Amino acid sequence: MKLRPIHFQTYLTCVVLVFFTLNTQAQSTADEIAKYREMIADGNPSELYEMAGEELWKKPAGPKNASLEKCDLGMGPGIVDGAAARLPKYFKDTNRVQDLESRLMTCMETLQGISVQSVIDAKFGVGPKKDMDAIVAYVVTHSKGNKVNVSIKHPKEKMMYEMGKRAFNFQGGPYDFSCASCHSIPGRRIRLQDLPDITTPEGAISGWGYWPAYRVSSGQFWTMQQRINDCLRQQRLPFPIYGSDFTIALSMYMAQNANGGIIQTPGLKR
Repeated sequence: MKLRPIHFQTYLTCVVLVFFTLNTQAQSTADEIAKYREMIADGNPSELYEMAGEELWKKPAGPKNASLEKCDLGMGPGIVDGAAARLPKYFKDTNRVQDLESRLMTCMETLQGISVQSVIDAKFGVGPKKDMDAIVAYVVTHSKGNKVNVSIKHPKEKMMYEMGKRAFNFQGGPYDFSCASCHSIPGRRIRLQDLPDITTPEGAISGWGYWPAYRVSSGQFWTMQQRINDCLRQQRLPFPIYGSDFTIALSMYMAQNANGGIIQTPGLKR
């Protein structure tokens, strides 16, 4: 049987219909995701972590039997209001750039006598890191609604930003992936999760500004360092040392790109 050639107009009509169908499905999916996020927005379990964190902040602990109330997060001893919005930053006493988690480890060691290595070696969500999760939730809640204000004026801050940029674009692992593979193109999504373009201010704040967060799927509160670990896991790359310059550099890159955006931590994620 001789097939009749398809006219260009018919072909074009089919293409338009297919595009319209796919676009409608994508829009429908986006609407459902928005409804889901609205549904889970009430009663963020992070509030429970925040309350536990406030208690740990004020409670004497460690060999020195001291609290963290004199911990300097960059705005003076004991000041938590707005502190997370300015991190990572350079600290003169350690002569290094630190993010929230690494700075809290410094305070735990100097004020309470708690071994930094004991925190580094602990598993996420267990023991010392479970306490860290709670304290992080307490601190970041006091920056909610603030604008990100991260400096790269100090040479070490500038160097850390550039290191983070290189780490963000570094391709490796069996899939030859980088952070940029997922987070440098607008409109990308994996399963039902949006992948913000971290190279833009809008994308950076939608990523940086909503972490740390409570993950509904795992029933856990995740700090930024744990979130970075999970990205590396999906790239099939080895996990970095907790509190290492690598994780701080990536945080510095994201935070600096998000400058001026409004912080919404602790967030609530799928």
